[in-house]
Amino acid sequence: MLDIITDFGFNLFKLILKLIHQKAGYSKDAFDRKCGDFIVPDFEKKRVIMFHGVSVGEINAIEKLVKRVREEFQDAIIVVTTGTNTGQENAIKKLAEATDFITYFPFDTPNCVNKFLDNIKPTEILMAETEIWPNFVGICKKRGIKLYIINGRISDRTFNSYMKFKFFFKPLLNKYAGIFTQSTEDLNKFLKLGANQNTTKRMNNLKFDITAPIVDINLSYTGRIFLAASTHSGEDRIVLDVYTKLKAKHEDLKLILAPRHLTRLDEIKEIFKNTSYCLRSSGGDLINNDIMILDTMGELGKIFSFAYFSFIGGSFNKTGGHNPLESIIFSKPVISGPSISNFKDIYSIIQNAKAGFVVKTQEEFFNIADKLLTDKLFYNQTAKAGEDVFKAQQGALEFVINVLK
Repeated sequence: MLDIITDFGFNLFKLILKLIHQKAGYSKDAFDRKCGDFIVPDFEKKRVIMFHGVSVGEINAIEKLVKRVREEFQDAIIVVTTGTNTGQENAIKKLAEATDFITYFPFDTPNCVNKFLDNIKPTEILMAETEIWPNFVGICKKRGIKLYIINGRISDRTFNSYMKFKFFFKPLLNKYAGIFTQSTEDLNKFLKLGANQNTTKRMNNLKFDITAPIVDINLSYTGRIFLAASTHSGEDRIVLDVYTKLKAKHEDLKLILAPRHLTRLDEIKEIFKNTSYCLRSSGGDLINNDIMILDTMGELGKIFSFAYFSFIGGSFNKTGGHNPLESIIFSKPVISGPSISNFKDIYSIIQNAKAGFVVKTQEEFFNIADKLLTDKLFYNQTAKAGEDVFKAQQGALEFVINVLK
């Protein structure tokens, strides 16, 4: 009788979840996978290393690590899971060749978790940032599966909420084989919540483990360049207005505008039609023109090296911003608008280090840019802070590789 009641309750729960997921835009296949209903290749008798990144930002963070694990552990099976549709799409796009299987993370019920683990048979699971699912954690511990938090972080708001339920989180955190954090601040938060001092360590931030591209191009111009990178619709006008005001004070200043999507090129040409601009693809230069529109593919990462400072687009609309580290890696200060949700953790580190700026208005944008151009000491301090923050944050990738070894 109890089994019938339990089955009825679980099926009712599944029905409610299914309705919620359908409304949120998830497919039937995605829902089935979250219930643990999927077929995988035969992973029997093999080391299965599983990575979980809930959405786009977390997948971006572990991309290089997953690819490196593929190189270091060629005999292992590599599985990646996500919690969202966008995360799944991003994982397939970036990690399909480096993995053996990509699927959704299960709903946190004993039934779904057990079916999922029966299918995947992981030996180690590495959860990016902060994903604490009680049933999943407990069942992994019972099965002897090593479970880790990597690139761990806890916001102040989340930490304050968790502290109210420390009695609940402390035993859960002690079931992890290791908790490895982005910063000392995050480390201390986990320890205050009751995590094991012997297995909780700082690993730094995986997103900083990138290398600067080889710069094999020459722009000829040796003066100061304002680079507006990955701009979206509406931002080109803001950039042009700010540049026009800056140019009136700083005659040597040139502008390079790199739109995020080249399909907007006609729209951008219309905005810049009354200026002295050239197209990179047409061989134009900044000696004879004030503005260059970067309409070529694959060069932006190298162009950052020529910038005096950079504006990172997607931040004066609701896009959520783009990666500022491509500029910081060359010790070039960055300015961003207020929409930075895609890289909130990175901007927090950059701002705390005084290596970059998040502005709320166009006026603030101009004021910071003007100060960088006017105050040499201020500029040098900002550039040096970028160099220092990179050195301080790197090493996370090797840390995780050593743990797996």
